[in-house]
Amino acid sequence: MAKAKKKQERKETYVESEPIYQPITETIESNYMPYAVSVMVSRAIPEIDGFKPSHRKLLYTMYKMGLMTGHRTKSANIVGETMKLNPHGDMAIYETMVRLTRGNASLLHPFVDSKGSFGKQYSRDMAFAASRYTEAKLDPFCQEIFNGIDKNAVEMVDNYDSTMKEPRLLPTSFPNVLVSPNLGIAVGLASSICSFNLAEVCDATIAILRSPRIDTEKLLDIMIAPDFPGGGSVVYDKEQMRKVYETGKGPVKIRAKYNYDEDENCIEVVEIPYSTSIEAIKKDILDLVKEGKVKEITEVRDEIDKDGFKLAIDLKKGSDPDSVMQKLYKFTPLEDSFACNFNVLIDGVPKQLGVKEILVEWIRFRTGCLKREFFFDLEKKKAKRHLLRGLRKILLDIDKAISIVRDTEKDQDVVPNLMVGFDIDKDQAEYIAEIKLRHLNREYIANRIEEIKALDEEIAELTDLLYDEIKMKQYIIKQLTAIKKKYGQPRRTDVIEATEIKTFDKEIMIEDYQANLFFTKDGYLKKITQQSLRGNAEQKLKEDDEIILECEVSNKDELIFFTDKAQLYFAKMSDFELTKASDIGIYVPKKLNFDPDERVISMKINPVFTEENRVIFFYENGKAVRVPMDQYATQGNRKKLKKAYSDASPIVSVIYEENDDYIMLINSEHKAILIRPSLIPIKTTRTSIGTIVFAMNLKKNQKITQVLKDYETKYPEASSHYRKLKIPATGVLMLEKDIRAKQMKIK
Repeated sequence: MAKAKKKQERKETYVESEPIYQPITETIESNYMPYAVSVMVSRAIPEIDGFKPSHRKLLYTMYKMGLMTGHRTKSANIVGETMKLNPHGDMAIYETMVRLTRGNASLLHPFVDSKGSFGKQYSRDMAFAASRYTEAKLDPFCQEIFNGIDKNAVEMVDNYDSTMKEPRLLPTSFPNVLVSPNLGIAVGLASSICSFNLAEVCDATIAILRSPRIDTEKLLDIMIAPDFPGGGSVVYDKEQMRKVYETGKGPVKIRAKYNYDEDENCIEVVEIPYSTSIEAIKKDILDLVKEGKVKEITEVRDEIDKDGFKLAIDLKKGSDPDSVMQKLYKFTPLEDSFACNFNVLIDGVPKQLGVKEILVEWIRFRTGCLKREFFFDLEKKKAKRHLLRGLRKILLDIDKAISIVRDTEKDQDVVPNLMVGFDIDKDQAEYIAEIKLRHLNREYIANRIEEIKALDEEIAELTDLLYDEIKMKQYIIKQLTAIKKKYGQPRRTDVIEATEIKTFDKEIMIEDYQANLFFTKDGYLKKITQQSLRGNAEQKLKEDDEIILECEVSNKDELIFFTDKAQLYFAKMSDFELTKASDIGIYVPKKLNFDPDERVISMKINPVFTEENRVIFFYENGKAVRVPMDQYATQGNRKKLKKAYSDASPIVSVIYEENDDYIMLINSEHKAILIRPSLIPIKTTRTSIGTIVFAMNLKKNQKITQVLKDYETKYPEASSHYRKLKIPATGVLMLEKDIRAKQMKIK
């Protein structure tokens, strides 16, 4: 009872709280933005030293482990030590190390000397071995990224739990940001930096140091193009490359390299684009073979071994390897693009920079590192000189110094007594007091004092470097020249001018074979192989339809169709599927997407678009005109041409002029004429009416109903009295037998 009462009281005192509304902008600012900035700054986007935080923490850990020299250690040891700086899981750290190794082949200049299986950058399926099985140490090349780190060259910051110090950046003595490829995806921002040849980057940096106003044109002459670890060939488009260099954004097209083994009839792909994998290429090739788009290939083999990369493609006998590769370049990642997006963190702020801007920022960064390093050395040398100056004072009376030490009763009074006895400060007195008894001779002290002169010169030189911009530039140039000489390599990725590459021709994808073409009055087309035609020669047609054209064709033949809507359609024989004699055929207006109620008036196979070749248009009102075929030549892969001819009167027929043989015109009153095409004037434009003339005189309500080129097949008895020598001509009443032949044809 008491419980029920308390429950009732709680119900009575409960008051539903009002919902709290927070603007979305505040939510984004307080919750989303800190996360986004953290991902950009602490994970995904490289800084001006060319490293992401994960790279930097790993390499610095290996440096502190003493792995610049000596033997390799187990990768598991390195991963474990790195976790003191990098709080992520061991696998994430190990994967970072794998990419930096020589064995993985991801970099032009690897930072980790590795032993064991580390997979390959060009293979998606070649997994790296576990960290307990592999060994690593720093590559000697790393000397160039740690040079000066122990001399305060860069700022040291606390690690994630404030128990250790780590460098905020590494003092790279060359523009590593452009030498090591880097990919990263942050929140709303991505970075994709391709690699460039070390020697070329050094030369470009030296050129900027000597001439800060150097333009992109000269940079392109020095740094020709990106240089990828996997080799291949850059398809060089200078304007596109200029855009990448100036804006830091744009695609760089790369294609694979291959050899052809004539004895084995085999294509051997030996280098592939950096942006793809051998498995992706192999899959796409096999898909093309299965779909029947590439019929020359019999087998594709992955032949990667200890000697390196190879993808073997066996060909059928008689196949053209260059033609096959042209297809594969078009439809597989054997030709691919690296999407450049040079986003770099500059003083903690992401910026998209061009090549010159990145090098200018690196020069500024490197200058700052060297100033810190020189200042560190300067202070050390000044401190040493100060101590030696104190030592010089006791040279005049060594016995006095010995006497002061010997006669002093308390140990703590030795330093103060030396300070008073020789007028020196505490640091100098401490230094003198610590000198071993065996060194209290004039020769030792004199030699130490001689060092003062050398220190004076070194201090003066360091001071000049710190405050003389020209000397600082010369020092950086000297370092870059030495690095180029020591570590420079020939380009792995060669350069092919885009103009030297054959444009892909779709024709090579079309299978070439002979077939029989049947075209009907109602616009149906049949393409039947000769083998299929042997089995059944009887053609099925729609009711009241008839075949008006029958011939042998090639699957690569071109077709054009004039329609009753004054339009011209372009097609290819390969656009039409194979049919059988028992089919009614493919309806051309539907296949080519004609306008509603539009029908074919005429079809031509393999037209020649020249001025000498002409097409003749005949209209119901008795007019006619000849138009040169060059008026219908089009650029590109055009499918439709509007206003192909004048539509002032309904069209009756379109005839292709092949010679000056007679053409028969018949009107609705069974009157006919025979005229030569040469009587009809030529006009230079397709649609103007000015040069259209009457070919046949017509009375009111009369019209042209038929135009026949091969009239003798229909009217074998056609007599010469239909012939006319000039136009317009008046029709002659057809002979009774010709009229009967015409009426029978209509029925």
